[in-house]
Amino acid sequence: MNFLKAEWRKLAIINYEINPETLIKYLPKGTELDFYQGKCYVSLVGFMFLNTKLLGLPILFHRNFEEVNLRFYVKKKEGNEWKRGVVFIKEIVPKPALSFVANSVYKENYKTMPMKNFINEKDGELLIKYSWKDKSWHSIEITAENERLKMETNAEFEFITEHYFGFTKKGNKTSEYEVCHPKWDYYFIKDYQLEIDFEKIYGKDFGFLNHQKPISIMLAEGSEIEVKTKKYLA
Repeated sequence: MNFLKAEWRKLAIINYEINPETLIKYLPKGTELDFYQGKCYVSLVGFMFLNTKLLGLPILFHRNFEEVNLRFYVKKKEGNEWKRGVVFIKEIVPKPALSFVANSVYKENYKTMPMKNFINEKDGELLIKYSWKDKSWHSIEITAENERLKMETNAEFEFITEHYFGFTKKGNKTSEYEVCHPKWDYYFIKDYQLEIDFEKIYGKDFGFLNHQKPISIMLAEGSEIEVKTKKYLA
């Protein structure tokens, strides 16, 4: 059953390498960390949620909004296959009702903060900026060439975007939900700017990111997506 349908568009993805030991306490039972070429990744992702429908119904004033999340990558063995997914440290959205639904139904760590976005296409360039505020404003800004490029097999971009499950840790319990979407196109990055206090937003475990250069910067076009109803794992 589909719990949510929407579009995820213009995904700004800031990737960092992290010591795997930092993430062990956040790891849902039954999953293990997923690595790309021996590196453990954590990603800050900002994007637009568009044309959102819950259980097939649009929600007034809650169809189009920004989200910014911090996540890492895991996998879970099921039979002879691996399910590759993500675990969210925190997800930030601009409306309390969104946080309430996500925290109640999916037990995710959603927080409500004032947010804004700026998306501009001009002279073959694409400028994307996502901002959110606790006591001060934080932001991700990316400038890219405004030409879609196809995903390359076994590339870093494929690893980051081809995780189709969400796993949530709640004590000793783990829940799982599937996110369905086609492969995404991407844009060539020209420049970026970050104004973020990671420790303030995400806690001491991630404060080191204030002084660490990203391992890569990505901008994905995104697509329509479907989130299926969650299930608890035995």
